Amino acid sequence: MDLDELRAYCASETGSTEGYPFGPGALVMKVGGKIFAIIADVADPVTVSLKCEPEVAALLRSSHPAVKPGYHLNKRHWITVTLDGTVPAKLVREWIDDSYDLVAESLPKRVREELGRGG
Repeated sequence: MDLDELRAYCASETGSTEGYPFGPGALVMKVGGKIFAIIADVADPVTVSLKCEPEVAALLRSSHPAVKPGYHLNKRHWITVTLDGTVPAKLVREWIDDSYDLVAESLPKRVREELGRGG
């Protein structure tokens, strides 16, 4: 997965927005005003930080050398994935979906309903 594919996939999540609130080089993807992905778009290789259940995060870090604790984030709840080709794109997309879902589920009921996620 390259930067363009990563950005497009994150942007395809319902209600997602993007911006650079931390400055150049850290593309932030949000849903309902909350971050679900941070893309280091000037890194080589590109990295993406994603929200994750703590138990799953620990498992992913132990199973994939390209998965590290979240860079400058809560290490228990975030992972940073280096897109060096060792993790299949299909898995990265699943992890993006999981991150998005975790964040979307924490949004107020009204916002979830606006996203079509029910109450």
